[in-house]
This record gives sequence, structure tokens and C-alpha cells, in this order.
Amino acid sequence: MAKVIAVNISKEKGVPKEPIEKGYFEVDHGLVGDAHAADWHRQVSILGTESIDKIRAKLDSIDVGMFAENITSEGIIVHELPIGTKLKVGETVMEVTQIGKECHGGCSIRQLVGDCVMPREGIFTKVICPGWVKKGDEIEVIS
Repeated sequence: MAKVIAVNISKEKGVPKEPIEKGYFEVDHGLVGDAHAADWHRQVSILGTESIDKIRAKLDSIDVGMFAENITSEGIIVHELPIGTKLKVGETVMEVTQIGKECHGGCSIRQLVGDCVMPREGIFTKVICPGWVKKGDEIEVIS
């Protein structure tokens, strides 16, 4: 079963996100209170522990949220999902809109270990149905 390992938020861009107990995700916005939330195609970022572990092998102090992901997942290889895939995450429904992103070039992870998986293996979604997401919630591919 795929599940949410953490919900992460930051009030400003360019910093790691901090885990929170639960988050509310709004349609055409993303995670309420997060600096990256907006009416665009990259409302929510998701990165799997399977990807994070590749960097953790080089630096074991890597923790959830350090890649600026809103949702840390486990049990699903998110970067293999095609664009357009719909996911039920907690109470929400999200649609995959982008896989990977252009690297900013100077993120703290890349500076520490010389590599970062977010540009290759992170995904972005838009919120289709709003709701709460918390640690332990199931992630289900619905189409």
C-alpha cells in the first residue's frame, strides 16, 4: 500500500519544508499556507522515500521536507506515473501535471552531496478535489 510519510510546509520559498500534522489542500491553490501554493500547474510537490533514500545513502542526515516536497510518499514510484494520472491522497484528488523540474543549481542538498533527486524524480500535481492529508493516509492511483 502506498502512503503519505509526511506533509511538509514552508512560509517562504528557497528553504526546506517542515513536517506538519496535517494539511488542507484547496482546488486551484495547493497546500494552504505553503509558499509555493498558487493557481498554477505545480500546486503540490511529491517525492518518494524511494528517491530520497538514494541521497540518504550519501548523507544519512537527510530528512523529509529537505527537498521542499509538500508530500513525502512511500510505496509508489511517483516519477514513473504518467502526466494526467489521478491520485487519491487522503481526502483529496490530485492530477499529475509535471515530472521533474529544472534545477535551481544551488539547492542545499546539491551543495552537500553533489546531487539532488527532486529535479529528476519529484512530481507536481494540481488539486482537483479539496481535503485534508495527514501522515499515514493512503495514496491510490484512481486513473
